[in-house]
Amino acid sequence: MLIDFNELKDMTMPGMNGGTGTLAARMFNNEKYRIIPTRIHKGGSIGKHTQDSGDDLNYILSGTGKAICDGQEEELKAGVMHICPQGSEHSIINTGDEDLVMLTIVVKR
Repeated sequence: MLIDFNELKDMTMPGMNGGTGTLAARMFNNEKYRIIPTRIHKGGSIGKHTQDSGDDLNYILSGTGKAICDGQEEELKAGVMHICPQGSEHSIINTGDEDLVMLTIVVKR
């Protein structure tokens, strides 16, 4: 399977899941996966939510931030992956001066 994200529409989402600021994303979604190249803009966040659809894997490409999963805080930077298992609560916050760029993969169960 080949996914060409260049052909997908760029979406801008303000205050995702009750978060702050905006993020931009292109989303591929089928019955097995949700794959989302994402940019959380400076000052933005994805609000705290329960990960219901599957395990959420977030690979950080650039920028800095933090994830809070089930009350545990993790530092985000290029080259690390934050994993939020299905059923857990998490949020992701851009703490840097540039976009927090990540590739999110949700493996649906």
